[in-house]
Amino acid sequence: MTGYEGPRCVHCGVKACAEQDSTPPVFCPMANEPAIMAESRRAVTEDPVLRRLAVESARTEAAGYGKATRVEEVMDFARRMGWTRLGIAHCIGLMREAKAAYEIFVSNGFQVYTACCKMGAIEKEAVGLTDADKVCPGTFESLCNPIGQAAVLAEAETQFNVVIGLCVGHDSVFFMHSKAPTTVLVAKDRVLGHNPVAALNTWHSYYHKLDGRKG
Repeated sequence: MTGYEGPRCVHCGVKACAEQDSTPPVFCPMANEPAIMAESRRAVTEDPVLRRLAVESARTEAAGYGKATRVEEVMDFARRMGWTRLGIAHCIGLMREAKAAYEIFVSNGFQVYTACCKMGAIEKEAVGLTDADKVCPGTFESLCNPIGQAAVLAEAETQFNVVIGLCVGHDSVFFMHSKAPTTVLVAKDRVLGHNPVAALNTWHSYYHKLDGRKG
């Protein structure tokens, strides 16, 4: 793997992974990580759980490509997997959106359980945070509790969990502790109306402040 310093797929102009009989560039992991490629192929083709997830994911993609919203795809995928018990792990600030998702899922025949991020009312001081670390210093603030969210949804025996607006970092902890497969319906972005891709689409112009090279 001389000269290979890890995957840099964003620099690829070939996309050999999506084309037949194409030669990958020298920095492509397909050319430099054959053992990993072989193991991932073995896992998805031989492990029955992973194989089924891969199959139904692909079918969901094909069925709704350019037609189905992500809300619809969540339900389609769940149905294809035979899952009827859904969990929603949501931010307290997106209660309205979480309730909308709950009502949509229930109206489509799913049994749904929801878990708010502030459950447990754990004071931020419990982990060593100070008043200066709070959003509103001088007030009581609860620590987000993604471990608790994952635990109560596991206790409810959810088969598929849906994240709505968990904070960066808190979502990572939820993924680490969720017993059920998990997808994201809403990625939090308080500035851009929970549409974080807008910053990527405009980083070269309106959001040029994101370019660290410009100091």
